[in-house]
Amino acid sequence: MDISDQPRPHPRGIRRAAAAGTAALALTAGLATPLDPAPRQARAADDGRKVLTVAVAQSVDSLSPFLAVRLLSTSIHRLTYEYLTNYDPEDNRVVPGLATGWRSSPDKLTWTYTIRSDSRWSDGRRVTAGDAAWTFTKMMTDEGAATANGSFVGNFRKVTAPSPTRLVIELRKPQATMTALDVPIVPRHIWEKVTDFSAFNNDKSFPVVGNGPFVLTGYKADSYVHLKANKDFWRGAPNFDELVFRYYKDQDAAVSALRKGEVSFVAGSPSLTPAQAASLKGEKNIHVNDAPGRRFYALAVNPGARARNGQRFGDGHPSLQDRRVRHALFTAVDREAVVDKVFQGHAVEGQGYLPPRFPRYFWKPSPGQELAYDPAKAARLLDEAGYRRNRDGRRVGEDGRPITYRVLCHATDPNDKAVGTYLREWWGELGIGVRLDCRDNVTDPWLAGEYDLAFDGWSVNPDPDFVLSIHTCAALPATPGDTGATDNFICDRRYDELYAQQLAEYDPAERARIVKRMQSRLYDLGYMNVMAYPNAVEAYRTDRIASITTMPAKAGNIYGQDGYWSWWSAVPADSGAAAGGPSSTGVVVGVVAGAAVLAGLGAFVAVRRRSTAEDRE
Repeated sequence: MDISDQPRPHPRGIRRAAAAGTAALALTAGLATPLDPAPRQARAADDGRKVLTVAVAQSVDSLSPFLAVRLLSTSIHRLTYEYLTNYDPEDNRVVPGLATGWRSSPDKLTWTYTIRSDSRWSDGRRVTAGDAAWTFTKMMTDEGAATANGSFVGNFRKVTAPSPTRLVIELRKPQATMTALDVPIVPRHIWEKVTDFSAFNNDKSFPVVGNGPFVLTGYKADSYVHLKANKDFWRGAPNFDELVFRYYKDQDAAVSALRKGEVSFVAGSPSLTPAQAASLKGEKNIHVNDAPGRRFYALAVNPGARARNGQRFGDGHPSLQDRRVRHALFTAVDREAVVDKVFQGHAVEGQGYLPPRFPRYFWKPSPGQELAYDPAKAARLLDEAGYRRNRDGRRVGEDGRPITYRVLCHATDPNDKAVGTYLREWWGELGIGVRLDCRDNVTDPWLAGEYDLAFDGWSVNPDPDFVLSIHTCAALPATPGDTGATDNFICDRRYDELYAQQLAEYDPAERARIVKRMQSRLYDLGYMNVMAYPNAVEAYRTDRIASITTMPAKAGNIYGQDGYWSWWSAVPADSGAAAGGPSSTGVVVGVVAGAAVLAGLGAFVAVRRRSTAEDRE
């Protein structure tokens, strides 16, 4: 759930029931304003507004923080709502957010948070512990409200707010992610008017009431998201007056817009291609940021879509139920070639589920366990599984028909198409056909289980709990007609046992050991093949942005952070470092000062966890 990361469009979507018009109007009664087109960058100079326009290649799945999973959507929620805690942009340490401090009971079953008194909703009302208690309780009691972040509250027994500044969460058993609850806290007086959380997308009336550094003021599907600086944000107002995310289906067009000055930043899909990055390097007033990323790039197998009630659905190829077949396919993937030829060195070869950017949890398979590139071994595995060649050299299924796998891909991602070309070659040598199914909207076939394999990827956060949770049996949809939190319908009891163990483990070293065992189990199952860990390759105009914070500070990403630091800290080039709110340096100074509060509390465990997923994605 942090996304979420993820620079790349996530396959899962949200059920799109027609949003209840009356509920939408009720949400912002008296607050709605006419929706103007998102302002052009050039127009901003005419009236003195400082507008930061960001080109993105991912569309919004939902503006409801209860439904959103894509990185763009969850990033917007980090900008518009506060979470209990945040992450230091310097080194990912947990720091205060809406909560200024927290402590646990000796048995770790009761957690008490002190809610800051200087945060206000954008409609003027004070933010209280009651808002947080209502948010968590709604997720505990309403399946629709638990769609995106339900894994965080599955172990909660009771949440109360004894006072406006005191939040108490009672657990059924210890939970190591209590300082990393990456859940947007929403205003109760607004959201309690929603009647159907599974259908309400929060995208009809503006401005949307929030308490983050920006206020969401406008949205047009597959066009733009418009935000204005929250001048009353407790940490200080952003330096830019407005922030616009503008959607580009064609990434080359986005790069062209950067050159022309129509946008100030290009995030890529999920990153700039090597050719695009190379073409921008050395250009006047353009800086290319190329740093280790926080996401993985993978092939996911349809293991046979099913719901928690036991019903199966979809039409995944039955041969993929055999682990030997899955291992054969992945043994025939040359990950080194993916890094060298597709990413052209702007990535690291994939191994475990979690990227090396998070060394505590990074895992490598043992030499005897590794599914190294070995076409001959792949052929033997297919022979052993009984899928032999016919007279034409094609592998045939149990029905006697040649096997051709449908590989679901994102039409906007050139990496998917490039790797797909190699898959045709590699798997073709095994006698297996490949049909790339590239779509603008991969949500529908993914939710329906109507694919064989799919290109997949998630942004991983400082604490990996969320991206681990999406492979548990509990993440499956309740019925075939529901939307679950699952990534690709994996359900393995041994994996679930390990997941429960890591969630309850407070010792960092022991928890990391269990997380590595989970990755080993996932690797051996063969439902996920992590091919690469792509760099975050992005670019911005230095004549528009004087400074901006990367995360982590030494070598990190700008777009899709575990927090709001980049856009909150960005300093306009024509304003000087001291303009308006904090400078990029001030971000780190302010957070370190906040960290001093943590040191004085002493009675809690600082455990890290993912963001949007933050996505998640």
